[in-house]
Amino acid sequence: MSYTVEKIASNKVKLSFVESAESFDAAVEKAYLKDRSKINVPGFRKGKAPRKLIENMYGEGVFYDDAFELVAQPAYEEAIKAENLQVVDRPQVDVQQIGAGQELKYTLEVFVKPDVTLGEYKGVAVEKNVEKVTDEAVDARIQNDVERASTTQDVTDRAVENGDIVNLDYAGSVDGVAFEGGTAQGQSLTIGSGMFIPGFEEQMVGMNIGEERDLSVKFPEQYHADNLAGKDAVFHVKVNGIQTKVRPELDDDFAADVSEFDTFEAYKANIVADLEKNAADRAEANLEDALVQKVVDAADCDIPDAMIQDEITTMLREMEMRMMYQGIRFEDYLKYTGQTLDQVRENYKPEAANRVKTQLVLEAVAKAENIVPTDEDVDEAIADQAKRVNRDVEEFKASLSEQQKEYLKETAGIKKVIDFLKANAVITEKAAEEKAE
Repeated sequence: MSYTVEKIASNKVKLSFVESAESFDAAVEKAYLKDRSKINVPGFRKGKAPRKLIENMYGEGVFYDDAFELVAQPAYEEAIKAENLQVVDRPQVDVQQIGAGQELKYTLEVFVKPDVTLGEYKGVAVEKNVEKVTDEAVDARIQNDVERASTTQDVTDRAVENGDIVNLDYAGSVDGVAFEGGTAQGQSLTIGSGMFIPGFEEQMVGMNIGEERDLSVKFPEQYHADNLAGKDAVFHVKVNGIQTKVRPELDDDFAADVSEFDTFEAYKANIVADLEKNAADRAEANLEDALVQKVVDAADCDIPDAMIQDEITTMLREMEMRMMYQGIRFEDYLKYTGQTLDQVRENYKPEAANRVKTQLVLEAVAKAENIVPTDEDVDEAIADQAKRVNRDVEEFKASLSEQQKEYLKETAGIKKVIDFLKANAVITEKAAEEKAE
């Protein structure tokens, strides 16, 4: 077997093969021995009919397709390995000459990872927007802890106030007719939470335990139940009980209860430090995203559609997994959103194309700058992943498959390329007056 390689595009190569007549004839004999048991020939048991007789009955080329596969597949695999071709799709076959006693001549055109023409990737100007940690953000974090530490207390000596937790019965009707889902007993509702229809909670303020009242409300024009959207309704409600939240004082005892700190001052300082770290991490991540996107936008490459479709498939698989954890079937999602699978795939196409291009561009930068992750870089990536999944580093490392190790090696390589881009970028730091939470 001999072959030649011709690059016919930045993302496509043509392999031209010539196989000797002897090799092809031997492949035809192998195909005959493999397939003869499947062919019916009158007067012969299956598998016993002579090759010539079968060829006379079904045509000389009856075994050519299988013989071609026996010859072409190993030749193709040998060639792409020898030429270090990174193929991304099935090859397109064109047979020029095939027949008994003749050389087999054919070509295979196949898409490969495309060449990347890098644009500017050193000295790229990018802004780093660091969010300012506001007093409101700190207070919001403290209030989260306050809510968790709060208790409830029964109220018997006054009427319902905003913020109370009310136990109630209700029965809703439209034009005097009860509707599905409009009746409940022993329902718990925090007044002012906005969980019920607008106007419902406000009208409960001032009601006493045991009191019953009709509340007139109007369903929103945009409502999940079409038969109720925009309709006037009446809810007959009864107050069964009232509770109020007892919130702790913001003192050292509170700090000790909700954190590892003994004083409120130390507890609050830790919240500020945590919010500042989160803001810094977000700023760094946003900087990296913006920098990489600029480098990607400046580069040029002709991405084969097969690579984009493979990435879309990966994205859909990730989406299905997320939905599965939420108890949602992908088929139900399509039904609820009124979309077909083809429409979802088409919607994902721009993002998938950008993902693929980003990977290709980062690989091209690594090649241009000879950036290769060291063993230490890979160990750091393994340690980071072990921390994310809350595993002992050595135990986690020992559990990794070769494929997982290769993935983490690629992760370490990408990080090293991004670090290189940042080290060579022109970064302007700018404070962003935004709430950091």
